Amino acid sequence: MAPLSSISIDRTSPVPLYHQLVSEIKTAITTGDLTAGTMLPNELDIAAQLHLSRPTVRKAMDELVRAGLLVRKRGVGTQVVSNEIRRPLTLSSLYTDLALSGVVPSTKVLELNVVPAPRDIATELNLAESADVYHILRLRLENNQPLAIMENWIPANLGTINTTDLEKQGLYDTLRALGVTFSLAHQTVGATIANEFQATTLDTNVGAPLVLMKRTALDDVGTRIETGKHVYRADLYSFEMTLSN
Repeated sequence: MAPLSSISIDRTSPVPLYHQLVSEIKTAITTGDLTAGTMLPNELDIAAQLHLSRPTVRKAMDELVRAGLLVRKRGVGTQVVSNEIRRPLTLSSLYTDLALSGVVPSTKVLELNVVPAPRDIATELNLAESADVYHILRLRLENNQPLAIMENWIPANLGTINTTDLEKQGLYDTLRALGVTFSLAHQTVGATIANEFQATTLDTNVGAPLVLMKRTALDDVGTRIETGKHVYRADLYSFEMTLSN
Protein backbone atom coordinates (compact mmCIF):
# COMPACT_ATOMS: atom_id res chain seq x y z
CA MET A 1 0.00 0.00 0.00
CA ALA A 2 3.06 2.28 -0.13
CA PRO A 3 1.81 4.41 -3.08
CA LEU A 4 -0.96 5.88 -0.87
CA SER A 5 0.95 6.10 2.41
CA SER A 6 0.75 9.91 2.40
CA ILE A 7 -3.04 10.01 1.92
CA SER A 8 -5.17 10.96 4.90
CA ILE A 9 -8.93 11.43 5.21
CA ASP A 10 -10.55 13.69 7.84
CA ARG A 11 -13.98 12.34 8.76
CA THR A 12 -14.74 15.40 10.90
CA SER A 13 -14.40 17.70 7.89
CA PRO A 14 -17.53 18.95 6.06
CA VAL A 15 -15.71 18.28 2.76
CA PRO A 16 -17.15 15.15 1.07
CA LEU A 17 -14.93 12.10 1.45
CA TYR A 18 -14.55 11.50 -2.29
CA HIS A 19 -13.48 15.13 -2.78
CA GLN A 20 -10.89 14.78 -0.01
CA LEU A 21 -9.50 11.70 -1.74
CA VAL A 22 -9.34 13.54 -5.09
CA SER A 23 -7.55 16.47 -3.44
CA GLU A 24 -5.08 14.24 -1.57
CA ILE A 25 -4.12 12.29 -4.70
CA LYS A 26 -3.78 15.49 -6.73
CA THR A 27 -1.45 16.88 -4.05
CA ALA A 28 0.58 13.66 -3.99
CA ILE A 29 1.00 13.85 -7.79
CA THR A 30 1.92 17.55 -7.71
CA THR A 31 4.51 17.10 -4.93
CA GLY A 32 6.01 14.03 -6.56
CA ASP A 33 4.93 11.53 -3.89
CA LEU A 34 3.09 9.81 -6.73
CA THR A 35 5.29 9.90 -9.83
CA ALA A 36 4.37 9.25 -13.45
CA GLY A 37 3.93 5.52 -14.07
CA THR A 38 3.08 4.63 -10.46
CA MET A 39 0.48 1.86 -10.27
CA LEU A 40 -2.25 2.40 -7.67
CA PRO A 41 -3.88 -0.38 -5.64
CA ASN A 42 -7.26 -1.56 -6.86
CA GLU A 43 -10.39 0.17 -5.60
CA LEU A 44 -11.18 -2.50 -3.01
CA ASP A 45 -7.69 -2.24 -1.50
CA ILE A 46 -7.84 1.57 -1.46
CA ALA A 47 -11.25 1.44 0.23
CA ALA A 48 -9.94 -0.99 2.85
CA GLN A 49 -6.76 1.00 3.49
CA LEU A 50 -8.53 4.33 3.90
CA HIS A 51 -11.73 2.94 5.47
CA LEU A 52 -13.90 4.27 2.67
CA SER A 53 -16.73 2.69 0.70
CA ARG A 54 -15.94 1.37 -2.75
CA PRO A 55 -18.45 3.78 -4.44
CA THR A 56 -16.65 6.70 -2.78
CA VAL A 57 -13.29 5.49 -4.09
CA ARG A 58 -14.70 4.84 -7.58
CA LYS A 59 -16.21 8.35 -7.74
CA ALA A 60 -12.83 9.86 -6.83
CA MET A 61 -10.97 7.67 -9.33
CA ASP A 62 -13.44 8.56 -12.09
CA GLU A 63 -12.87 12.27 -11.48
CA LEU A 64 -9.08 11.88 -11.54
CA VAL A 65 -9.28 9.89 -14.78
CA ARG A 66 -11.45 12.61 -16.36
CA ALA A 67 -8.90 15.20 -15.23
CA GLY A 68 -6.17 13.28 -17.03
CA LEU A 69 -4.13 12.57 -13.90
CA LEU A 70 -4.79 8.83 -13.90
CA VAL A 71 -5.43 6.31 -16.66
CA ARG A 72 -7.09 2.91 -16.43
CA LYS A 73 -5.41 0.12 -18.38
CA ARG A 74 -7.35 -3.06 -18.97
CA GLY A 75 -5.75 -6.03 -17.29
CA VAL A 76 -3.14 -3.82 -15.62
CA GLY A 77 -4.82 -1.35 -13.27
CA THR A 78 -4.87 2.37 -12.59
CA GLN A 79 -1.69 4.33 -13.27
CA VAL A 80 -0.48 7.87 -12.65
CA VAL A 81 -0.19 9.65 -16.00
CA SER A 82 1.98 12.59 -15.03
CA ASN A 83 3.17 14.64 -12.08
CA GLU A 84 2.67 17.90 -13.97
CA ILE A 85 0.39 20.59 -12.55
CA ARG A 86 -2.72 20.62 -14.74
CA ARG A 87 -5.41 23.21 -15.28
CA PRO A 88 -9.02 22.02 -15.25
CA LEU A 89 -10.49 21.39 -18.72
CA THR A 90 -14.01 20.28 -19.49
CA LEU A 91 -14.28 18.02 -22.51
CA SER A 92 -17.52 19.31 -23.95
CA SER A 93 -18.83 20.06 -27.40
CA LEU A 94 -19.54 23.52 -28.78
CA TYR A 95 -23.19 22.48 -29.12
CA THR A 96 -23.44 21.82 -25.37
CA ASP A 97 -21.53 24.98 -24.46
CA LEU A 98 -23.85 27.12 -26.56
CA ALA A 99 -26.99 25.49 -25.14
CA LEU A 100 -25.79 26.02 -21.58
CA SER A 101 -25.09 29.69 -22.29
CA GLY A 102 -28.68 30.28 -23.40
CA VAL A 103 -27.94 30.35 -27.13
CA VAL A 104 -30.05 28.25 -29.51
CA PRO A 105 -27.52 26.05 -31.35
CA SER A 106 -28.09 24.29 -34.65
CA THR A 107 -25.94 22.22 -36.98
CA LYS A 108 -25.72 21.67 -40.72
CA VAL A 109 -23.82 18.53 -41.68
CA LEU A 110 -21.84 19.46 -44.77
CA GLU A 111 -20.09 16.10 -45.14
CA LEU A 112 -20.30 12.70 -43.45
CA ASN A 113 -18.36 9.89 -45.11
CA VAL A 114 -16.31 6.84 -44.23
CA VAL A 115 -12.97 7.16 -46.03
CA PRO A 116 -9.44 5.71 -45.81
CA ALA A 117 -7.51 7.75 -43.27
CA PRO A 118 -5.02 10.20 -44.81
CA ARG A 119 -1.47 9.58 -43.61
CA ASP A 120 -1.39 12.50 -41.15
CA ILE A 121 -4.76 11.53 -39.63
CA ALA A 122 -3.74 7.88 -39.31
CA THR A 123 -0.59 9.01 -37.50
CA GLU A 124 -2.49 11.34 -35.18
CA LEU A 125 -5.01 8.63 -34.26
CA ASN A 126 -2.43 5.84 -34.07
CA LEU A 127 -4.19 3.90 -36.81
CA ALA A 128 -2.90 1.77 -39.63
CA GLU A 129 -2.51 3.85 -42.77
CA SER A 130 -5.73 3.89 -44.82
CA ALA A 131 -7.80 2.49 -41.93
CA ASP A 132 -11.45 3.49 -42.25
CA VAL A 133 -12.38 6.73 -40.50
CA TYR A 134 -15.37 9.01 -40.43
CA HIS A 135 -14.67 12.37 -42.05
CA ILE A 136 -17.20 14.85 -40.67
CA LEU A 137 -17.58 18.46 -41.74
CA ARG A 138 -20.21 20.58 -39.96
CA LEU A 139 -21.38 24.16 -39.76
CA ARG A 140 -22.43 25.25 -36.25
CA LEU A 141 -24.84 28.15 -35.93
CA GLU A 142 -25.97 30.20 -32.93
CA ASN A 143 -29.47 31.63 -33.22
CA ASN A 144 -29.25 30.80 -36.96
CA GLN A 145 -26.05 32.83 -37.39
CA PRO A 146 -22.98 30.93 -38.71
CA LEU A 147 -20.38 30.61 -35.97
CA ALA A 148 -17.95 27.75 -36.67
CA ILE A 149 -16.82 25.19 -39.24
CA MET A 150 -15.84 21.93 -37.58
CA GLU A 151 -13.87 19.15 -39.28
CA ASN A 152 -13.39 15.89 -37.39
CA TRP A 153 -11.90 12.45 -38.01
CA ILE A 154 -13.05 9.43 -35.99
CA PRO A 155 -12.15 5.71 -36.27
CA ALA A 156 -15.04 4.01 -38.06
CA ASN A 157 -14.90 0.98 -35.76
CA LEU A 158 -16.31 3.01 -32.86
CA GLY A 159 -19.83 2.53 -34.19
CA THR A 160 -22.44 4.09 -36.43
CA ILE A 161 -22.59 7.89 -36.68
CA ASN A 162 -25.42 9.44 -38.65
CA THR A 163 -26.51 12.89 -39.74
CA THR A 164 -29.59 12.93 -37.52
CA ASP A 165 -27.54 12.48 -34.33
CA LEU A 166 -25.04 15.13 -35.36
CA GLU A 167 -27.82 17.63 -36.05
CA LYS A 168 -29.58 17.19 -32.73
CA GLN A 169 -26.61 17.03 -30.35
CA GLY A 170 -22.87 17.58 -30.06
CA LEU A 171 -20.29 15.16 -31.44
CA TYR A 172 -19.04 14.18 -27.98
CA ASP A 173 -22.58 13.32 -26.83
CA THR A 174 -22.95 11.22 -29.99
CA LEU A 175 -19.71 9.38 -29.17
CA ARG A 176 -20.67 8.91 -25.52
CA ALA A 177 -23.87 7.22 -26.72
CA LEU A 178 -21.60 4.73 -28.52
CA GLY A 179 -19.88 3.92 -25.22
CA VAL A 180 -16.87 6.24 -25.48
CA THR A 181 -15.60 7.51 -22.12
CA PHE A 182 -13.46 10.60 -22.57
CA SER A 183 -10.40 11.09 -20.41
CA LEU A 184 -8.31 14.00 -21.69
CA ALA A 185 -7.44 15.93 -24.81
CA HIS A 186 -4.46 17.71 -26.32
CA GLN A 187 -5.61 21.08 -27.63
CA THR A 188 -4.01 24.09 -29.28
CA VAL A 189 -5.68 27.43 -29.96
CA GLY A 190 -4.38 29.93 -32.48
CA ALA A 191 -5.48 32.29 -35.23
CA THR A 192 -5.93 32.22 -38.98
CA ILE A 193 -7.71 34.16 -41.71
CA ALA A 194 -10.73 33.08 -43.71
CA ASN A 195 -10.24 31.53 -47.13
CA GLU A 196 -12.98 31.70 -49.76
CA PHE A 197 -14.82 28.58 -48.57
CA GLN A 198 -14.67 29.61 -44.92
CA ALA A 199 -15.76 33.17 -45.68
CA THR A 200 -18.74 32.03 -47.74
CA THR A 201 -19.80 29.38 -45.21
CA LEU A 202 -19.41 31.66 -42.18
CA ASP A 203 -21.01 34.69 -43.90
CA THR A 204 -17.91 36.85 -43.48
CA ASN A 205 -15.17 38.28 -45.70
CA VAL A 206 -12.12 36.61 -47.21
CA GLY A 207 -9.22 37.49 -44.93
CA ALA A 208 -11.44 37.98 -41.87
CA PRO A 209 -9.82 36.85 -38.59
CA LEU A 210 -10.79 33.39 -37.33
CA VAL A 211 -10.01 31.55 -34.11
CA LEU A 212 -8.38 28.18 -34.91
CA MET A 213 -8.64 25.24 -32.55
CA LYS A 214 -7.06 21.80 -32.99
CA ARG A 215 -7.85 18.96 -30.59
CA THR A 216 -7.17 15.24 -30.22
CA ALA A 217 -9.20 13.42 -27.55
CA LEU A 218 -8.36 10.20 -25.72
CA ASP A 219 -10.56 7.71 -23.92
CA ASP A 220 -10.04 6.34 -20.42
CA VAL A 221 -7.49 3.75 -21.55
CA GLY A 222 -5.44 6.23 -23.55
CA THR A 223 -6.77 5.38 -27.03
CA ARG A 224 -7.04 8.30 -29.43
CA ILE A 225 -10.66 8.37 -30.54
CA GLU A 226 -11.10 11.76 -32.23
CA THR A 227 -9.08 14.50 -33.84
CA GLY A 228 -10.37 17.69 -35.34
CA LYS A 229 -9.80 21.22 -36.52
CA HIS A 230 -12.38 23.96 -35.92
CA VAL A 231 -12.46 27.59 -37.03
CA TYR A 232 -14.65 30.20 -35.35
CA ARG A 233 -15.60 33.72 -36.33
CA ALA A 234 -13.37 35.84 -34.12
CA ASP A 235 -16.00 38.58 -33.83
CA LEU A 236 -18.48 36.13 -32.30
CA TYR A 237 -16.46 33.68 -30.25
CA SER A 238 -13.65 33.49 -27.71
CA PHE A 239 -12.24 30.80 -25.41
CA GLU A 240 -12.47 31.26 -21.66
CA MET A 241 -10.24 29.34 -19.25
CA THR A 242 -10.25 29.25 -15.48
CA LEU A 243 -6.76 28.80 -14.03
CA SER A 244 -6.09 27.27 -10.63
CA ASN A 245 -3.03 26.50 -8.54
